[in-house]
Amino acid sequence: MRISSNLRRAGGRALLAATALGAVLGLGPMGVERAAAQDLPPRAAGPVVRVPVTGVIELGLAPFIERSLREAEENGARAVILEIETPGGRVDAAQRIVNALSDAEVPVYAFVNRRAYSAGAMIALATDRVYMVPGAVIGAATPVDGQGEKAPEKIVSAMRSEMRALAEARGLDPRIAEAMVDEEIEIPGVVEKGKLLTLTAEEAAGVGYAVEVADWDALLAELDLEGAAVNVAEINWAESVVRFLTHPVVAPMLLSLGFLGLLIELKTPAFGLAGVVGGTSLALFFGSHMLVGLAGWEELILLGIGLVLLGVEIFVVPGFGLFGVGGILALLASIYLSLVGHLATGVDYSYAAGALSAVILLVLVSAWALIRALPQSGRFARSGILLGESMTRDRGYLSAAVRSDLVGAVGVAVTDLRPVGTGKFGDEKIDVTAEDSWISAGTPIRIVRSEGYRHVVRAEG
Repeated sequence: MRISSNLRRAGGRALLAATALGAVLGLGPMGVERAAAQDLPPRAAGPVVRVPVTGVIELGLAPFIERSLREAEENGARAVILEIETPGGRVDAAQRIVNALSDAEVPVYAFVNRRAYSAGAMIALATDRVYMVPGAVIGAATPVDGQGEKAPEKIVSAMRSEMRALAEARGLDPRIAEAMVDEEIEIPGVVEKGKLLTLTAEEAAGVGYAVEVADWDALLAELDLEGAAVNVAEINWAESVVRFLTHPVVAPMLLSLGFLGLLIELKTPAFGLAGVVGGTSLALFFGSHMLVGLAGWEELILLGIGLVLLGVEIFVVPGFGLFGVGGILALLASIYLSLVGHLATGVDYSYAAGALSAVILLVLVSAWALIRALPQSGRFARSGILLGESMTRDRGYLSAAVRSDLVGAVGVAVTDLRPVGTGKFGDEKIDVTAEDSWISAGTPIRIVRSEGYRHVVRAEG
């Protein structure tokens, strides 16, 4: 990328030289353009691509920037400008973006408008040059854990090395980049020991880390790109969906819905809405994390093993034992690894542990609430989804039809009614129950009530 950038800057100088030569030799504008066109690469007439880098830096942003750089190269863009306004984010996401910038075949510049903190500072330093508007800031790149505290020295050292390497590649003072990560570094006249370095636009320009420009138009003038067409890269619908699904708030919610849906499905006799919602939620979680590179085949294999072991525990082996424990551990491991990623730092490990703990707690509390509340829900009981604790006669189950035609019929007790026995009414023998006393065989009886299979009789006369 550095060689191609130098060539393009040399092409710009050639254009200026050709213009001056044309003026001396009396060439018209068309003659100058033709002379310059012979010296400039084909990309000189291409557009400028403006790529917004806003919000939290997460892995859903990396595919968007990779696609924007790829399309800019294919379309012969003269330059790509990253417009940065971010509080920072995941270090592994920034590393992936830095790799894409290093492999780019088109000049890439950073336009800090207004903040480039943490991972944003790393991305800015990976470009060919940083430009900042007045009042903009860059720095504060020390990694923190899930509680907002400074990460362990091992993580800080890795981040410090990353920033130092980026500064050295651009010929900048590497100590300044290190001071953005570690407050223990002192630079006389720039930052004292014990304070983390964050540079304003004026300060960054003073130490050679940036060029201060008034606005976007001034930036284009600074780069000799005033007449170039500007194309703004936009996130497509698929990238928007993936960024939404991998958001630190949305991802745990998908997991919670997935497990709750499966839990409810296990308590119902047939596959229904809960199972569809649970399965869809888990599919969205793992699918989106696969697209951004967080989850891979290892996580999917662990997920499959966990589901198989739980299936064996539920449908084959009675009780809860080794298969159930193994299935749960495999599921939790697959989720944890998909939240961590392959280039994780201590911050990412802390986030993954916190998110997984929150999901487990939410599922347990929700399951407890459902188990307690649903059986008492009149709406579910009336709909027939759940059975209530008791049933009224008009909604209860009857094993035989009510013989209201027998009420008042007179017959004779075939057996002693103590109090249950058999009576004969015409040609039909019926099981009957004496109302209040035993009745001897041969006594005339009358049916006073008919309650399905139970016919209550009274001695006649």
